[in-house]
Amino acid sequence: MKNSFRKTITACFIGYIVQAIINNFVPLLFLTFQSTYRIPLSQITMLVTVNFGLQLLIDLASVTFVDKIGYRASMLIAHICAAMGLLSLAVLPDILPEPFVGILISVMIYAVGGGLLEVLVSPVVEACPTDNKEQTMSLLHSFYCWGHVGVVLISTLFFRIFGIGNWKVLAVIWALVPLCNGILFSKVPIASLIEEGEKGMSVKELAKQKIFWVFMLMMLCAGASEQAVSQWASTFAEKGLGVSKTVGDLAGPMAFAILMGTSRAFYGKYGEKIDLDRFMAGSSILCMASYLCISLIPSPVIGLIGCGVCGLSVGIMWPGTFSKAASSVPRGGTALFALMALAGDLGCSSGPTVVGMISGAFGDDLKKGILAAICFPVLLLLGIMICKTD
Repeated sequence: MKNSFRKTITACFIGYIVQAIINNFVPLLFLTFQSTYRIPLSQITMLVTVNFGLQLLIDLASVTFVDKIGYRASMLIAHICAAMGLLSLAVLPDILPEPFVGILISVMIYAVGGGLLEVLVSPVVEACPTDNKEQTMSLLHSFYCWGHVGVVLISTLFFRIFGIGNWKVLAVIWALVPLCNGILFSKVPIASLIEEGEKGMSVKELAKQKIFWVFMLMMLCAGASEQAVSQWASTFAEKGLGVSKTVGDLAGPMAFAILMGTSRAFYGKYGEKIDLDRFMAGSSILCMASYLCISLIPSPVIGLIGCGVCGLSVGIMWPGTFSKAASSVPRGGTALFALMALAGDLGCSSGPTVVGMISGAFGDDLKKGILAAICFPVLLLLGIMICKTD
């Protein structure tokens, strides 16, 4: 029976690659949108806000409908939206009077898919009858990192060979990934997250459990710890190595993503020999050390190394918190995973915001901002200690 769910887990792995495509392909085209369609930077920035803002709303709304229509139907909707959004990107900007409106509509369509995938993929894997669920969860989340790396590398190679002017062709090619994976999800077995005869907890029931709020805080801190540095990694690369932005993006965010994925893959392979609480606690301490390295040591090169170490340290935080919550609140169901995804996404937006606000207050000193953001791994470590004593 377990073997029959291998295709399900594989489809979930690809599901996170789809999410990586959604979040990381369009940002590669921002300058192209500016030059081709004369779209101002303020509107370009709005695309990012709408994408992640809509995903947050879907995280919250999914509590009300996923259990009613089922996981398979929800997965199919997610993949159809992801594919249609990417396909629309290649068509709508040229057929609508305002190209920006076409791009915005496309982003909104695939953001619905991204938000649903955030909520659905982890519980589908958690429900599969597999051994060592913590390892599988960690390996699952590593595929977002590999997807991020793949999107940047393949897109960069495509643009170098065929030219940036053919980006619409690449958008259609990327749309084939969710399209094919949606077909796969229409056939693979999907297990129930809740035991037969039981009912998943409501939001109100979850809210009454103290441990739930601890996990929500941990999830927020996991997202914030990751993005507080990830968003600024390119800047450190450019300053530290004195290279162009293109090379800086490869040395900064790419290195961050590779090391974060390596951490998750490592636990996915050797997790049965490693205590999850100790691994998460050690990662939190390493994350604090990387923040101190970035913010207090004057050498830009050491700061860049600190960014890489931070990527390595935050890898287990998100999937580890998911696994701990699933085992501690076994009847949490869809509501638990949806709200955890919501907390994580809030963390992803609040981490860079804290860094930006503190940096601005100190004359745009990024190091001051990142030093202030050390509160996130500190709180995460506190949450791990509370869970152990609960």
